[in-house]
Amino acid sequence: MKIAFWNINSVRARTERAVAFLERENVDVLALQEIKCKNEQFPLEPFVQAGYEVACNGLNQWNGVALLSRVGLADVEAGFPGQPKYANPGKEPIVEPRAISATCGGVRCYSLYIPNGRELTHPHYEYKLEFLARLNEHVQGLLQADPQLQLALMGDWNIAPLDSDVWDIAAFEGATHVSAPERAAFAEFEKSGLVEATRARFDGYTYWDYKALRFVRGEGMRIDFAYVSQALDQRISGAYVDRAERKGQGASDHAPVILEID
Repeated sequence: MKIAFWNINSVRARTERAVAFLERENVDVLALQEIKCKNEQFPLEPFVQAGYEVACNGLNQWNGVALLSRVGLADVEAGFPGQPKYANPGKEPIVEPRAISATCGGVRCYSLYIPNGRELTHPHYEYKLEFLARLNEHVQGLLQADPQLQLALMGDWNIAPLDSDVWDIAAFEGATHVSAPERAAFAEFEKSGLVEATRARFDGYTYWDYKALRFVRGEGMRIDFAYVSQALDQRISGAYVDRAERKGQGASDHAPVILEID
């Protein structure tokens, strides 16, 4: 089985690319982030015709996550228990569409779009840390209930855990994504018994900003990860990033990551 995750940066703008990717890589499950549409706006038909069931969690033109599966899509849950709310200036706090989970081919799959944080002094940064803490608490409960759970937390974590995960650490001085509290929050998932499945299986970046020809210049970041249960990690035979999907007209600024599971 192949499970992939991808910050697609608007599914409506990249539907054809997504279908072509699924067919080319023979993907069974795809976790999408930043679908940037309401549920009723999701372009279902091309994916259904390609053989996939779809579950999505989207509220507006921002954020949004989805799961596509051709090996089953059971017990779908939008968000997670304890997920914190966030309020933009002048707005009521809401649970943003940043998480969705379902059981696909025996694996409990999560598509996650972790908050960006914006700036170290911004309320969004504290929201990011709270989001990670509440997610970790939820995961601990799942593993305590079933230590053999086949579990995958996949997506855009908006954290570069190591200095080598950015093209120039000096360029990030005083910025989000590399701060000590963010990195500590990311590391807590390993302490809870999960394994980050991609690091040991491939090197390289997963994101290149559109600005300043970052992709052409090789100036990327590694911020897309899969934290999996130890039971699932034992079944993963390989992982890789489809760097070619970042090329060409109309590409997302992220490349898909694929996990191969025996």
